[in-house]
Amino acid sequence: MDGSSTGTYVDKILRGAKLQELPIEQPTEFDLVINLKVAKAMGLEVSPSFLARVDQVVE
Repeated sequence: MDGSSTGTYVDKILRGAKLQELPIEQPTEFDLVINLKVAKAMGLEVSPSFLARVDQVVE
């Protein structure tokens, strides 16, 4: 669900829509994000091949 769909859901719920009447939306995209600072603090070693697969690296 993108941000605009989430906002639409919240609006409908706040206006009294019943949750069981709202359609279910499945995500169409997943993002893999890694925080290297936290990984290092946890003692995890991140391989270059894994880093090549991530969508976003937080340092």
